[in-house]
Amino acid sequence: MDLPEPTLGVLLTDWGLAPLPFVVTVWAVGLYALGVQQLRRRGDRWPVGRTVAFVGLGMGSFLFATSSGLARYDTVLLSAHMVQHMVLSMVVPLCLALGAPVTLALRTLPRAPRGWLLAVLHSRVARVLAFPPLAFALYVLSPWALYFTDWYDASLRSTYVHEMMHVHLVLVGTIFFWPLMGVDPVPGRVGYPFRLLLTVLTLPFHAFLGVTIMGQSELLAGEWYLALRAGPMGAWLPDAMDDQHRAGGILWASGDLIGIVFLVVLFAQWARSSMKEAEREDRRLDRIEARTQAPRVDG
Repeated sequence: MDLPEPTLGVLLTDWGLAPLPFVVTVWAVGLYALGVQQLRRRGDRWPVGRTVAFVGLGMGSFLFATSSGLARYDTVLLSAHMVQHMVLSMVVPLCLALGAPVTLALRTLPRAPRGWLLAVLHSRVARVLAFPPLAFALYVLSPWALYFTDWYDASLRSTYVHEMMHVHLVLVGTIFFWPLMGVDPVPGRVGYPFRLLLTVLTLPFHAFLGVTIMGQSELLAGEWYLALRAGPMGAWLPDAMDDQHRAGGILWASGDLIGIVFLVVLFAQWARSSMKEAEREDRRLDRIEARTQAPRVDG
């Protein structure tokens, strides 16, 4: 590889065509847009905010992380990979969940495919994967398995393993955050206090992992990164250990920052749910009061 020194312009404009992310993005956006169009044709409304969340923020972030200039440097700089990691594991799952694609599918699919989707949602596999303690364990442990086994080094040397790592980050983030933040009828849904607890628990996890990476005396995938510095890019590449320290700091700081965004979203959903519940209770009490105050007619 012989890449120029990364600048903001390069990261934002130097796009490539990664086949798997491109195909996934085209199909996901196309099917979502088709569902929204079908709702509009029959006179139903679909919130614009959900479309923006899914198409613009969710799939847009996914395509940016895997096909932009950032993706060109994700095997060259550990710090660039760490930015990509946080986008794929936290930003993309949150935005996709807020887009409510399962709800859209249930409202627009024909009877047979809708039945298949409902069967998947109510299957034992879905209930097990969405079980909150298990989903939390998968989300917490998978980064440790990625960076402290041979998995990360293999992802640098194999395009297939590299792409599967991207898919894994999105899937694990989706399994954990979708029942917590989304509005879809997916298994694993728990009450808001428990959702808040699980979200808060992710904050020290990212901090601890980031500090651990910063404190390592041994380079992650050291043979790979040292070989790059012996090649044509060695003139501008930063010291490998300095870049690893920077990557750990990115993981720590961005994990806390995105976690705060998660908490804000969760509090907003909780407040909206409480207001709707209060409105339903007021209507129920009004109906009871109306029945008790209705004049009786003697026979």
